[in-house]
Amino acid sequence: MAPGNQTILSSTPLQVLFYLNCWYFAAFFVAEILMFIYKAFFKSCAGVLLPYPSDNLVLDLVLLLLFLGLENLRIFYGQKGNLCERSLSSGVSLFILLPCAALAVYYLLLQTFVLRLEFLLSAVLLCFYALEFLLGLFSMSAFSRSKVY
Repeated sequence: MAPGNQTILSSTPLQVLFYLNCWYFAAFFVAEILMFIYKAFFKSCAGVLLPYPSDNLVLDLVLLLLFLGLENLRIFYGQKGNLCERSLSSGVSLFILLPCAALAVYYLLLQTFVLRLEFLLSAVLLCFYALEFLLGLFSMSAFSRSKVY
């Protein structure tokens, strides 16, 4: 709570987006793992042979684990920065958003085999990121403007 007559500057829509993104990314992560199992071990997809090279599979899995760690850090710093009205934490969250968006684009376009479901899931994730970036910038500017020293 804000003491005295100070206004509350934390963004409710941004906090809701962080909450929804947390659940969505969990579903995204599980779906990606299941699709990797499908692509790596079930070699035929509607009669088409998918030879998934083991080096590429390891790279994709390592990037997915890196994605998981970065996304957890980003959401943690974003939520805490928004609730505590701290520009530094919100800035860290926005900074971590850049590699997360790059990894989402990787899973959208650049991995060895991209299934339609992966394309759709990554596109929705990028929409979350765009909204969070805009709302994060607005809330950071509000936090910065309110600090009077």
